[in-house]
Amino acid sequence: MIEHINPETIAAPRGYTHVVRATGGKLVFISGQVAMDAEGNLVGEGDVGAQTEQVFENLKAALASAGGDFSHVVKFGFFMTDIEQAGAAREVRDRYVDTANPPASTAVEVSRLVRPKFLVEVDAIAVVPE
Repeated sequence: MIEHINPETIAAPRGYTHVVRATGGKLVFISGQVAMDAEGNLVGEGDVGAQTEQVFENLKAALASAGGDFSHVVKFGFFMTDIEQAGAAREVRDRYVDTANPPASTAVEVSRLVRPKFLVEVDAIAVVPE
């Protein structure tokens, strides 16, 4: 069971949930995904939206391999080389998650990712049914 909680004593969040409580199920930790296709090719050079789309397709495949889907995600970690592009990444994310009850989330600007042409990396924690 996954419960989304936004305490009234904390400013209302925009696009994420402050607290997600999960009970039952198995924890699944997904490593940071970048904009590489199955053959290891960069997708969306210079385009945060296109890169985020590939990242979320990779996350979708990773979740499926563990018996889950985006409804089981309790936390995302976004790492971006330009936090001003967070809106473009959020637009993509919103096509994959329940925007009425989004996961908890952290977004951080970093000076660089593992390869210079990567603009965004996202990791996830999910709780999938037993």
